[in-house]
Amino acid sequence: MRFWRQKVPIRSPWRTMIHRGLAPAKINLTLHVTGQRDDGYHLLDSLVVFADVADQLSVAPAPDLRISVSGPFSDGVPTDHTNLVIRAADTLRQARGVSAGAAITLEKHLPNAAGIGGGSSDAATALSMLATMWDVPPLPPHAPEVLALGADVPVCLAAPTPQRMAGIGDVLTPAPKLPDCAVVLVNPRVKVPTGGIFKGLATRSNAAMDQLPEGADFDGFVHWLSQQRNDLLPPARALSPEIDATLAKLNAMPNVKFAGMSGSGATCFGLVRNMADARHVARAIQVSEMAWWVAPAQVL
Repeated sequence: MRFWRQKVPIRSPWRTMIHRGLAPAKINLTLHVTGQRDDGYHLLDSLVVFADVADQLSVAPAPDLRISVSGPFSDGVPTDHTNLVIRAADTLRQARGVSAGAAITLEKHLPNAAGIGGGSSDAATALSMLATMWDVPPLPPHAPEVLALGADVPVCLAAPTPQRMAGIGDVLTPAPKLPDCAVVLVNPRVKVPTGGIFKGLATRSNAAMDQLPEGADFDGFVHWLSQQRNDLLPPARALSPEIDATLAKLNAMPNVKFAGMSGSGATCFGLVRNMADARHVARAIQVSEMAWWVAPAQVL
């Protein structure tokens, strides 16, 4: 397994200490909506795993907080105080009394607003790397300041360990050991508005996940997964018919043993036994749908 929060400092020609890290894709293999609080926040029950396709970050000392963004999915990513990575950095500074700044470089390889936690994973990785660079205690996933950054930031801070995520994203339990497997991530290049998805829910009081299986093999895990749900899938399909086309493409591949949608979409995943199968499926889909984003990945 690759080490995702790389904290090895690299000395540049200008003798500046640079820390580099990776922000892995977050995949909701299940997502049950179990209720809604009086303040409007939805209660969730979700099995979250991480995959070895990732954004890349680096941080270096600077007199202030700044960020530059590049990569295939950099368009539209803000570089001011509205950027979630900058907000995370400022949150850590305030929580730990840090006066130093940081120059942050973000290379976007994960699509935005895609249901795979790109921004949240970026923020979580930045929190970890900056705590190291500034030599302060890291913020734990359960810290209120972390949850205030977004419901997916706590679970991304717990990466790469698979987690059962409950509450409003604040209740995390390490999942039982899952079988080795891989995924094919497919996004038809459409953005799905999360707010509109939740508004389209037929009901907000649904059954929680079944108990996670202990020691299940791949076939047993697929069987368990087939009995679970993503309650956001029906309203997402209504808003973005491309999701149905994506799932149909995945389900048509013999090596895909289960297909679903991650988060609020529109990224869908196909679960396969190994990376060889993942690469084979990804090639077949990419050839037939050149405009889609397709990525084979190992489940961490």
